[in-house]
Formats: sequence, structure tokens, C-alpha cells
Amino acid sequence: MNIEENIFKQAKINFNKIAEYGFKKLDSEWIFKKNFMNEQFQAVIRIDKIGKISGNVYETDSKDIYFPLRVESMEAGFAGSVRAEYKKILEDIKNKCCHINYFISSQSNRLVQKIYDSYGDNPCFPWDKYADYGVFKNSENNKWYALIMTIDFIKIDKKYTGTIEVVNLKLSQDKIPILASRAGFYPAYHMNKKNWITIVLNDTITDNELFELLDESYAFTLKK
Repeated sequence: MNIEENIFKQAKINFNKIAEYGFKKLDSEWIFKKNFMNEQFQAVIRIDKIGKISGNVYETDSKDIYFPLRVESMEAGFAGSVRAEYKKILEDIKNKCCHINYFISSQSNRLVQKIYDSYGDNPCFPWDKYADYGVFKNSENNKWYALIMTIDFIKIDKKYTGTIEVVNLKLSQDKIPILASRAGFYPAYHMNKKNWITIVLNDTITDNELFELLDESYAFTLKK
């Protein structure tokens, strides 16, 4: 994975913002240029029509590509400084021109968008060891109502292997056993199985049902 792919791997370009940022349309792509490190180098960033980002760094005097940028072993010294400054340019574009997809699957990110639209909450990632575990909390009282995790499928179902994203939601105790008998629902992974349930986020469950269950889980965080 190259520098651009790594920085933008969970980002989706907002085409409404890139012109304001300074990108210029040329044929079927958008181009942004910026000099840095006392005008010694120029970053040229390109966005194609489907939102894929590519880029390079050129020496401003010679107009040659600065090849040490891509040599990962040259992290220290001058080349490392050039790479660090180039990354800052990319990060600024990401922060100002992109929507961040926090998770891998489409359904996970649709759920995140639903949470933000309904409750205004973004995920927090409290564990270094499990950096892709995202917790959603009621902003008024910090009570949890959803936890999205990336796990090996075999941990919840011996019939399957491979990475999958799941969400834990808190539901009424009488509803959990009924749901757990259906495809896509499992006893809560790493949480109280009487109060929580695990749902796979691979479109086995429709968005409509998933969002209804989300609302039920959120309701448990509200003051009685």
C-alpha cells in the first residue's frame, strides 16, 4: 500500500469541497499543486472521476520526480522530512475534503451514518490493542449503545472463517433469544449475553431492521 492509499484508505472524497480547497479540473481529473519545504519541492495531487487519489513530489528546480519519497527504508534524514511534509499535505486534504469511513463494510458505514444523523455521535476507539473496535456512547451520559468490531467469523460461528465486522446492541432480555435463533444474529461476543446481541454487518440483516434495533439500544441510555 503506497502513501496515498494508506492515508485515504477509509476516506471518501467530497467533490463539492475540492474546488474550494484549490483543486483545478483538467479533463476527467482534479489536480492540486503545492510547494513546500522552502519551495524546494512541489506536491502534485490528482483525483480521478471515481475519487481515487494519487500523487507525487517533484524537485522544483529540475522538475524531476523525487524518488526517495517512495523508499520506505529512508525514514530518517532529509528524505524522511520530505515524506513527513508530503503526508501533512495529504492529511490536510483528507481532513478538509473527505468523509471518513471508519469501518470496512458498506453496512457498517451506513450504520455509522445513521448514528450520526440520528444522535450526532461518532465512534471512539478506546483500545490500542483493538484499534478498530469503535464504541458509540450517548454524549450526555457516556452510556454505551453500540460497539462495532472486526473479528474472525469463526469466533462466533464455527461454520465460517475470515474477517467480518459485527455490532453489539443492547436489547430487552426477552427479545434476545428470539433474535439469536435467526441468521445473522449471535449471542453477544465479549459482552453480557443477557442484555446484548451480536449482529453481523454483511447485509444478512436489512438496514431497516438494523436501524430499528439501534434505536432500541439507544433508548436504554436515556434517563428514565
